[in-house]
Amino acid sequence: MESKMELEFWMGIFPMNLYQGFWCPLLEPTMSFQTHFQAHDTDVILASLPKTGTTWLKSLLFAIVNRNRFTNICQHPLRNQNAHELVLQLEAKVYNNIQGSQPDFIDLPLPRLFATHIPYLSLPKSMKISKSKVIYVCRNPLDTFVSSWHFYRQLKVNMGLKHFFSQLTITMGFKHFYRQLKVITGFFHFYRQFKVNMIDEDFVKFCEGKFPYGPYEDHVLGYWKESIQNSEKVLFMEYEGLKEDPVAHVKKLAEFVGYQFSEQEEKEGIIDDIIKLCSLESLKEMEVNKSGNFYGFFENKAFFRKGEVGDWSNYLNPSMVKSFDEIVQDRFKDSGFSFKHYKPFSDAPK
Repeated sequence: MESKMELEFWMGIFPMNLYQGFWCPLLEPTMSFQTHFQAHDTDVILASLPKTGTTWLKSLLFAIVNRNRFTNICQHPLRNQNAHELVLQLEAKVYNNIQGSQPDFIDLPLPRLFATHIPYLSLPKSMKISKSKVIYVCRNPLDTFVSSWHFYRQLKVNMGLKHFFSQLTITMGFKHFYRQLKVITGFFHFYRQFKVNMIDEDFVKFCEGKFPYGPYEDHVLGYWKESIQNSEKVLFMEYEGLKEDPVAHVKKLAEFVGYQFSEQEEKEGIIDDIIKLCSLESLKEMEVNKSGNFYGFFENKAFFRKGEVGDWSNYLNPSMVKSFDEIVQDRFKDSGFSFKHYKPFSDAPK
């Protein structure tokens, strides 16, 4: 089955198969997840594209749901465990490299908290028919690309020669071999030109929808449409809105998963404590996120860069951005979807 699928390489090194209409970087784990995962009615699933606020939302979700278990902020699990260890990524961690037997979730406390990057239409049937809750976080496409590009660029270097040779196949051809070789050898001139030239090439791929779990608009619309049709099942959130008004969004998130804050908790500043604990600035300074290595092939600190809104303007060519924005708006126009907290570049004052 896999050999018949269309194959692309994100940033020249990360293989993706076109599967069920999206570019899947972890095919076998994704299929295993779809086939074997059995959702419980009390499950809470965080869904997102990569680099759209996943780590932040995992931290907030865990802190909200478990605030009565861990009342001492100074000794909170987030201080010694990375958020990805507390809210497991289903296709990237739980079902990745399993040998025969299926994962055992018996020791997980209720509600079980999980996360996924796959589109709504490709979620396991048990998730869709159960009473489990799905939270989707969306980030504007330009910052999504830039944040993702930085993450995967760092990952390319960290993967080193072992992965380079393991991924070297006939399907890659000379072009991909040469591009990887430049990364591994680390010539200064290549790295100097990497940021200037390669980001434009990778942005073109992103615009075409050829990036992990893309196309972007299909991913966003899948969850947005379900949130409109079934608002008790899916909560659609925007990263930029959470940045603008974290208190209101944290309260909405808590209410959606059935852990709303009491008036007394609000008076005692519990919401503010959670927001402060889970802030990017706070998480970056925790030792586990400075030197930990949960996934094994990159350090936890790779999850934390800037988290700023509008950082794309420091990296992308305005003319390319304008063309992309027009394409995205054209794809969104018949759906009824529009960003509430992000103004497209082409709509910005000249």
